[in-house]
Amino acid sequence: MCDNFSTNSHLNIIMRNMRVVFITFIFVLVTISMIVPKTVEATRAFFVFGDSLVDNGNNNYLPTTARADSPPYGVDYMPTRRPSGRFSNGFNLPDLIGQHIGLSEPTLPYLSNELTGQKLLVGANFASAGIGILNDTGIQFVEILRMFQQFSMFEQYKERLSGEVGEVEASRIVNGALVLITLGGNDFVNNYFLTPFSPRSRQFNVPQFCTYIISHYQNILMRLFELGARRVLVTGAGPLGCVPAQLATRSLNGECVNEIQQAAQFFNQLLFQLIKDLNTQLGSDVFIVADAYQMNMNFITNPQSFGFVTSKIACCGQGRFNGVGLCTALSNLCPNRDVYAFWDPFHPTQRALEFIVRDIFNGTSEFMSPMNLSTIMAMDTSI
Repeated sequence: MCDNFSTNSHLNIIMRNMRVVFITFIFVLVTISMIVPKTVEATRAFFVFGDSLVDNGNNNYLPTTARADSPPYGVDYMPTRRPSGRFSNGFNLPDLIGQHIGLSEPTLPYLSNELTGQKLLVGANFASAGIGILNDTGIQFVEILRMFQQFSMFEQYKERLSGEVGEVEASRIVNGALVLITLGGNDFVNNYFLTPFSPRSRQFNVPQFCTYIISHYQNILMRLFELGARRVLVTGAGPLGCVPAQLATRSLNGECVNEIQQAAQFFNQLLFQLIKDLNTQLGSDVFIVADAYQMNMNFITNPQSFGFVTSKIACCGQGRFNGVGLCTALSNLCPNRDVYAFWDPFHPTQRALEFIVRDIFNGTSEFMSPMNLSTIMAMDTSI
């Protein structure tokens, strides 16, 4: 009897001690989880280069006239409904693409003071409104971030990222990232066609100018590859002759301006061939091109089928087609942005961009080459 009692007592003591150890272990784990900083979830990083179609606010920090940091810009931007520097009533193209690839927050402008620590792992936006492929594009906007400056900042970013996660991991993040670049439109509307006898139009005819800027674009794309980009989404030129700014100044009855439309189409033909040649040269589908011209023309030529009441009049502006001057607090402002294809004289509404992003991810070869972004993402996930 005594021996059994002694044995049971020892077992009880051992079990109590084990419970104490287990509870202590759980307590330590909980404490550590509360003390150690949480890291950003492992998602694909996203880098953005280009002009006002993709600028998330870098120009807010620059002494330039090309800015969108005043109302009514951002009137539909969630959750603040305040201007953020995006040339949109709400989200812009990088925001919507970022949401589709699973980013929990938009990429921050590189010049933002908030882009530090773990937020570097999400990626960064280097775009600047007003720039073009050529360095003389957008000189009227004074200080903007031309492509060589955007690439210089990208190199700075990579050094900062290496300091955060180490050089090997930083290279892995950059190589595995999705990169978006949008260039070319300003080289036409804010350079070649800016005035009736611009310096570039006296130097080149339209086909010659397109060939000239494509040769410069090739250097830009190859520089991106040298800097570590391995999946680059390149958007072609949109229907530049159909934006309200051109309708207001060059169109008699609201028809698209044929000369500018032809220039955009010729540029795109050369760009699509360039992408094909570069991928062949590199032995991999590094570059994916989106036919932004056709994506936009679908709702420009048949706005009602997309739920728009007009594709000619900008929601925010003044003068003919609301296409004169800038979008400001004194401009005409439509009450429902979702029924307008254009937000201001140059930029689509968030609603229009949602249709474009749908085509980027799921479009057929009519819109995407060599394949759509959903296919690319699925391929990369399986690697």
